[in-house]
Amino acid sequence: MKVVATTRSAQGTSASRRLRRQDKVPGIVYGGKAAPQYVELDHNPLFHALRKEKFHASILEMELDGRAERVLLRDFQMHPYKPQVLHIDFQRVLEDQPIHMSVPLHFVGQENSPAVKLAGGLVSHVLSEVDVSCLPKDLPEYIEVDLSGLHAHQTVRVLDLKMPAGVKPVLKGKENPVVASVITKGEEVAEDTAAPVAAAEVPATAQKAPPAAAAAPAADKKGGDKDKKK
Repeated sequence: MKVVATTRSAQGTSASRRLRRQDKVPGIVYGGKAAPQYVELDHNPLFHALRKEKFHASILEMELDGRAERVLLRDFQMHPYKPQVLHIDFQRVLEDQPIHMSVPLHFVGQENSPAVKLAGGLVSHVLSEVDVSCLPKDLPEYIEVDLSGLHAHQTVRVLDLKMPAGVKPVLKGKENPVVASVITKGEEVAEDTAAPVAAAEVPATAQKAPPAAAAAPAADKKGGDKDKKK
């Protein structure tokens, strides 16, 4: 996906408020070997892009002052009750450095599984995405979870997933979270298989991004802006 940005010279809370009144979104591009760069983007195209799953889980082609940059979405802030993007962060991509991303899970085949057809079970999708590490060229748009062979009382865990070549899950220690489980009549959902996360079109608050390879400048506490007051 493509995103268009231009460099902004004015920084600080007041400057960011002026931009928002002009239907612009203040942002920053950081990481790589270059210094952090303050940018601005048109609000409406960005707002609609944020509603798309691919925008959150793929490498973006940024046109910055007419030159091409490859970036990842790392963070954004929304107004508490208005459909307005307040600030956005992007991280530059280096082709030879692994990246850490949350990739969506796409579930297929559950309606044909023995757990559903023979046992009358209900398949619970516990996770909607999984953290992975890979080189930029290997980043998948999504990971398919085939549930067609799922039986009653079975669970699918992260380490059971078939990862694309060059992609590995990011786990802490010996953890192996449940991805999907089967609930049959008379059973209750186990504590470690809570209800699946609902996919929000655009959350009212910022989504927390996974750890970045390079740290962004500290946020200004007033107004949720990332710019520092002059």
